[in-house]
Amino acid sequence: MDAKLVNPFVDALVTVLPQMGFDVPKRAGMSVANQMCNSLGVSIIVGFTKGLRGNVVYNMSENAAKFIASKMMMGMPVDELNDMAQSALSEMSNMLTANAATNLAGMGYTVDISTPSLTVGQDFKIKISSAQYLVVKMDLGGEILELNIAVQ
Repeated sequence: MDAKLVNPFVDALVTVLPQMGFDVPKRAGMSVANQMCNSLGVSIIVGFTKGLRGNVVYNMSENAAKFIASKMMMGMPVDELNDMAQSALSEMSNMLTANAATNLAGMGYTVDISTPSLTVGQDFKIKISSAQYLVVKMDLGGEILELNIAVQ
């Protein structure tokens, strides 16, 4: 996987999230993983096709998910991941991936994105690639959002 294809996803977070009231996200680490992503509690999978094919998994703890959902809902307290909180998280993943697709278009790639699929639970694995993929951890004001990016 070409590492330059990761930057559009990171740039999307740094551009979009502050517009929704988040502090500017900071990189908290980067690594390479093989095929399977271990869920941290809440995972949102978005696929993309056309000029590039692959998946991005927005992976976070349940506490991070509640923090993000609360910010998305203008500070409303989020005590549980009910339908409204899950909808806010899915919308965030849609906005981030659409922005990344726009960034990729600027690099000459045409990309269509799928509808997000949100999963809640721990101790399960998600196959996101048949090869290696990149993991970028982003700090959102003390909560970690893990981007698992597989591009072919």
